[in-house]
Order: sequence, then structure tokens, then C-alpha cells
Amino acid sequence: GRFGSGWSWLIWNGSGLEVTSTPNQDSPILDGNVPLLGIDVWEHAYYLNYQNRRPDYIAAFWNVVNWDVVADKFAQCDCGN
Repeated sequence: GRFGSGWSWLIWNGSGLEVTSTPNQDSPILDGNVPLLGIDVWEHAYYLNYQNRRPDYIAAFWNVVNWDVVADKFAQCDCGN
């Protein structure tokens, strides 16, 4: 998990899928990884609707993930080939 500001990601790291996080505004691209899905876990992303209930925000996030888009990104990056 990420304490404080940052992002959580599903990435292709060159040899497999990985769930990771980055602090602040950093991107997995900086390390040569391919981001497939990201969620902003900075407080500003959820406070108006969820106040300090980050777990509720993350649970609701899964209701709007478009896995077809994630799969397309995976296919486009030639991941695993």
C-alpha cells in the first residue's frame, strides 16, 4: 500500500505483470515500465466524496475499471511476446 500521496499501478515490468506504487506524481514510465492501470490515491482524488475513507474509494474504483481498455493496452505494448 501507499501511505500518503501517490499512485498505485498495474504495470508490465518487461517480464511480467506487477502491482506497484509510486510516490507523489512519479510514473512507472520513469523506470521503463508500461502502466496498464492506475489509481490516484492522493487525498484530493477522493476526499469530497469519501472524506478519509480511502478503502471505500478504492472499492468503488473497481466498479468503473474498463478491463477491455486494460487488455487493449496490454496487447498494444506487446507484453509477453
